[in-house]
Amino acid sequence: MVASKVAQKLSSITSSWPVDPFRPNIQLKNFLKYLSAHPKLTSEAVQAAQLLRDNAIQKKYALSTKTLQPASMPKHYERLVEGYERSARGAGRPRWKIFFGIWN
Repeated sequence: MVASKVAQKLSSITSSWPVDPFRPNIQLKNFLKYLSAHPKLTSEAVQAAQLLRDNAIQKKYALSTKTLQPASMPKHYERLVEGYERSARGAGRPRWKIFFGIWN
């Protein structure tokens, strides 16, 4: 009975897991789905998956502004996230911006 509750909990976590747009054939969601059927599934594994999904470590150990905006390149991480989101949508930077090194 306890094992089925743990499996159900992991299945509910799996259903709310986001899809990775860059690796459509390798999804963590599928791995967790198969893991929920494993006979030796533990509650610790389910808790770890839940913490990953909820970004608990990021919330517990928040990064300072100094880390997120280093003095040498203050917009580096913003541009990195922006580029990731654009490429997930399928939009890239125009070639002339790449050539001239323009980020805006």
